[in-house]
Amino acid sequence: MSKSIVLLKRIKIHNANAQSGPYSIGFPAMTAWLGAAHALQRKLRRDPRFDDLEELMFPSLGVVCHDFMLHTYKDRHQFEQVIIGTGNPLDKSGKRPSFIEEARCDLTVSLVLEYDADDDADLEDAVHQNLPMLKIAAGDLQPFSADQIQIQQIRSEQDYHALVGELMPGFCLIERRDIMQQSMEAGQDALDALLDALKVTHHCEVDNNGKTSWHSGRQQKGWLVPIATGFQGISPLDKAELQRDPDTPHRFAESMVTLAEFIMPYRLDSLEQMLWHYETDLNNNLYLCQQS
Repeated sequence: MSKSIVLLKRIKIHNANAQSGPYSIGFPAMTAWLGAAHALQRKLRRDPRFDDLEELMFPSLGVVCHDFMLHTYKDRHQFEQVIIGTGNPLDKSGKRPSFIEEARCDLTVSLVLEYDADDDADLEDAVHQNLPMLKIAAGDLQPFSADQIQIQQIRSEQDYHALVGELMPGFCLIERRDIMQQSMEAGQDALDALLDALKVTHHCEVDNNGKTSWHSGRQQKGWLVPIATGFQGISPLDKAELQRDPDTPHRFAESMVTLAEFIMPYRLDSLEQMLWHYETDLNNNLYLCQQS
């Protein structure tokens, strides 16, 4: 299937939100990446300098990570890591004010934005002018050049392999909720299924000569991580006092967490396998970011 993409190549993000879900910190949630694509779409469509982009759509997004540094510290005598917090100014009494610890990270990523537009002649220039005004995953974009923004047409397998070459070396985030589904179908609780897939077990073996060897591993092979992929409504649609938009119904929601896997792009057979998109299931009150 032919697709038109905007490739944001190796952009650096400083102080991104590493609160990847209610249970863990790490790579930013998928809701943050698709939210950034949606914010860019809205900004481009409202820019009066580019009237030909009023119908622009970014229906899906792929994320490839090249570098990642979590802001944590671990002393050589410590077992657990601690979050590196901000040094807030002293209050009137000379003490540090209370604050909520925020997990942050610096990362370098390539974003593959699928787009749909009647005319894309000004798209590259429009992205270059509007992208620096946005935050991505609550992080600040570092200066980048126009060469890092590329418009590409993926019409053949050869075009896709050329794209993969530009994304290497890197790790693409792929949804793996199938691992949790297998455990849950066997009667396991969702949270237990998540933790069992992530935990590392250690066991020792003794050979015939009495030599002991230790082995460590997980249930599944691969670089598995927990990731927030959407929300589930926990209240009916209604009006709320002092809500931000008086015309849009409001509802309370909780975060949805599942498993994802980092794999190198060359292991994927097609562009569709790396793209995430919005999916709504109103019957179950689900607002998700998922893959086909």
